[in-house]
Amino acid sequence: MNDMINNLLMLCDAPAIGSVDTAARLAKEKLSAFCPVHSLSGKSFYGYLDKGALHTVLIEAHIDEVGFVVTNVDENGFLTVSNCGGMDLRLLPATKVTVHAARSLPGVFISVPPHLSKGDEALSDICECKIDTGLGKEASSLIRPGDYVTFDAAAVCLGDGVVTGKALDDRACCAVLLDVAKRLCAVDCPVNVVLLMSDAEELGMRGAKTAAFALDFDEAVALDVSFADAPGVDSEHCGRLGDGVMIGHSPILDRAVTDRLCEKAKQNDIAHQHEIMNGSTGTDADVISLTKTGVPCGLLSVPLRNMHTPAETVDSRDMQSISDLLVAYLLAGGVK
Repeated sequence: MNDMINNLLMLCDAPAIGSVDTAARLAKEKLSAFCPVHSLSGKSFYGYLDKGALHTVLIEAHIDEVGFVVTNVDENGFLTVSNCGGMDLRLLPATKVTVHAARSLPGVFISVPPHLSKGDEALSDICECKIDTGLGKEASSLIRPGDYVTFDAAAVCLGDGVVTGKALDDRACCAVLLDVAKRLCAVDCPVNVVLLMSDAEELGMRGAKTAAFALDFDEAVALDVSFADAPGVDSEHCGRLGDGVMIGHSPILDRAVTDRLCEKAKQNDIAHQHEIMNGSTGTDADVISLTKTGVPCGLLSVPLRNMHTPAETVDSRDMQSISDLLVAYLLAGGVK
């Protein structure tokens, strides 16, 4: 568990957006300790646990994060940005960021003091949210349109195994993949395992779509985060933090894979809960299942609070339950 939390903290603090690939390089280095690693397009890469089997299972998580791209630097040095991935404008004023320019630069979204506002103004366009780097006119010589911006929020441990920070969507599942690789690399397993960390999920699942097409596998399990309980959040539409892995049920997911995951969770007394979706899952499972002539695909998720914010929050016990379930599922031969 400590290794998984340490990997999570390391990966969350590193950026991975657009051409910025620090988190991907760190994860790739970590994964290479357990198996051969190969690069794909963009920041996507995969490790391969060759067990000499006839059946191959793909396990996937995405390495990219939500953030921003600079669209303008005005004459006073204030930055206008557009979002990369879904973003709630309400959280941006007074939020600290890092601008990935010629060098990394600190910045902050400007906030209008309550003394100078009526208190009821609502932001309707991200172009209204300006970033201040404190550089004034010098900003235009260091920052250019097209540079990327990420939240500046170090991941920290809260009480009882809970972690908060930026990019836990989906670094939590990348840390799970590393744990699975470590646990399976030196043991007999009846299936080969492809461990894929894909790029650009937040931009339309582009990395998983192209990576899945490039790889050969017989079935897949996608890993992502989903909504967790919190005050003001409808309990019917979320999981419970600390209650274990969320097993996805959806018409686009393979029923046999889903049933097998549920069976292994029960047999091994692994804490789990069920997530019911009436159509697409909003995860990379949607595109992986459609690759080539179609591939049986399941979905496992970590409950997460404060999605797409600098304070995303997960319980490491839920991450451990996903790792435990995947190991049990793979050692049982997957769905074959």
